[in-house]
Amino acid sequence: MRISALALQHVRSHEQYVLDLQDTSLLLIGKNGTGKTSLLEAIYIALRGGSFRGNDAAVLMHGSPWYRIDVRSSHHQRTVTFDPSRASGRKQFRIDNQTYYRLPEAHKYPVVLFEPDDLQLLSGSPSRRRRWLDRFIMQYRPQHGRSLRQYEQALRQRNNALKQQLRGDALFVWDVLLARYGADIAQARAQAVSYMAERITGSYQQVSDAADAVWLSYEQAAGGSTQQELLDALGASRQKDIAIGFTTVGPHRDDMQVTFNGAPALDIASRGEVRSIILAIKLLEIAAIAQLSEKQPVVLLDDVFSELDDDRQRRLVGLTDATMIITSNRAPEGYSGQLVTL
Repeated sequence: MRISALALQHVRSHEQYVLDLQDTSLLLIGKNGTGKTSLLEAIYIALRGGSFRGNDAAVLMHGSPWYRIDVRSSHHQRTVTFDPSRASGRKQFRIDNQTYYRLPEAHKYPVVLFEPDDLQLLSGSPSRRRRWLDRFIMQYRPQHGRSLRQYEQALRQRNNALKQQLRGDALFVWDVLLARYGADIAQARAQAVSYMAERITGSYQQVSDAADAVWLSYEQAAGGSTQQELLDALGASRQKDIAIGFTTVGPHRDDMQVTFNGAPALDIASRGEVRSIILAIKLLEIAAIAQLSEKQPVVLLDDVFSELDDDRQRRLVGLTDATMIITSNRAPEGYSGQLVTL
């Protein structure tokens, strides 16, 4: 997909803004507070159905009755409107003369988002890595999102039952649901990590121009990923879970490990090497989504240039031909794409 125009009305700090995209690479330059991220957010809402920053009320410009986002692309034009005074109180998506209250999976388009917080992917919590992995999988496997929602609902119910110290059938029914949806989640994650693990060293060497080796592995708290293995693990942990009041096994406790030259990356990799690993993962994410979804994703880079040196900035822009929209407070040396100042 090539985006050719974006128009906003009453979106955060933008009362009205129109942006024409004349190149596959667009750099938005502006000081903090000029609304650069809001432009990326609007594109994300139009293509994925929701914001990566907040709910609809947060997106709506303060004191405004409604907001509207128009995105014109090589595929079609789509319009998103939100008016809380409507009876439904929900967003509306209009695509090809059809109106939807929820963006259908068939009309969701893959987007790779790179935020400054992503540079903490290795050093951050396991939940950060799980969120990144799940967001990656949902770009090419929409049913993963449904499995996550069903798993999280069953997990809340089981945890409530544990806090009440319920036993027997009252827990077993939730064990069955957790095992069913958890197996689907764990297997999808393990397959995604395996796919990327086989390619991450090549991606890293492209980014860093070094001969180091990188490996990714999916670490499962339950010790298995089949429905029966998870069901057995939940049963074995039941007494401990009752004692402490929450569920201790399952994909909500899993993690992704990164090794560098055979050792944990955070133990031996320098700050620059860690950033090269993360950059390699994001570039591999772009390539993987393009291959697995058969759609070239739109790439949104939100103020990450300030966290990367000039060499990594140039490599980031030059290693993919995907449509890329970048926000920054300055243009990197040698940047040759379209440049817009807010």
